[in-house]
Amino acid sequence: MLVVACPGQGAQSPGMLVPWTEVDGFTDALTRASDVVGADLLAHGTTSDADTIRDTAVAQPLLVATALASLRAVLDATPGTDLAAAAPGALDVAAGHSVGELAAAALAGVLREDEALRLVAVRGAAMARAAAATPTGMSAVLGGDPDEVLARLEALDLVPANVNGGGQVVAAGSLEALAALAAEPPARTRVIPLQVAGAFHTRYMAPAVDELARAASAVTPREPVVTLLGNADGAPVAGGADALARIVAQVARPVRWDLCQTTFVAMGVTALLEVAPGGVLTGLARRTLPGVETLALKSPADLDAARDLVRRHAGTALTAQESPS
Repeated sequence: MLVVACPGQGAQSPGMLVPWTEVDGFTDALTRASDVVGADLLAHGTTSDADTIRDTAVAQPLLVATALASLRAVLDATPGTDLAAAAPGALDVAAGHSVGELAAAALAGVLREDEALRLVAVRGAAMARAAAATPTGMSAVLGGDPDEVLARLEALDLVPANVNGGGQVVAAGSLEALAALAAEPPARTRVIPLQVAGAFHTRYMAPAVDELARAASAVTPREPVVTLLGNADGAPVAGGADALARIVAQVARPVRWDLCQTTFVAMGVTALLEVAPGGVLTGLARRTLPGVETLALKSPADLDAARDLVRRHAGTALTAQESPS
């Protein structure tokens, strides 16, 4: 059983799409996505500098477009066709980390590709505005006793915005509280400030939730054609409407990637393919999913291996009704 995982913000890097421009159809896919979101995503992925693509309003559409285009390359799907229907049986489970959840929803057929892109453009811009309203940030806390880490965050009024498994929690909140965390970290931990604009997945993002909800109200979601997991609890979504509601609410709620990985195990997942720009989620899987074969789609050089992974592991999924809840 194969899970396709879509990475979240922070996975982008300058020039990451340069080698992909040599892949048939990839430039066309990014050009189409650029037209939808109203930004030159191909330029951002090839020539824009690190500061430019760190901007939330740029990074989020770039990541979703890249995820979709890279899987399209794996499946040899023609640009403009429905990606969810491009290769029946090629996908079993879809899941995305934070903004990657929008890409996963498109892979699962809940959203059309253009709908996912329009929503991520609204999401990124709205979150950038919300972050600018109050000075906040995020820091990764690596290692330590999980209970002690969470107790320290609670004492500082910080939110465990991403619980990623493998001994990794991302704390979010005021800059003063994050400074206090760095000055007195929990025992046996490392605290690493993240280069993000604000405290994502916390109450500080409430204005962005409202903006995204208005945009989502114009979308009619479809039922998933493969099992789609939600970030809130790692459980399969109940249907298209549930998936869309989760995507909206997730902006101001913690991401529980650890619970997604627990569900992978319960479902009997045998392989994980992380679409481009792959690496982060594969690294977590290698630490927390022993026995699961993993592959990160980092460049076109990985395409043949990705196709082989799909051939060997896809097509043995439980139905959404049979999947563990």
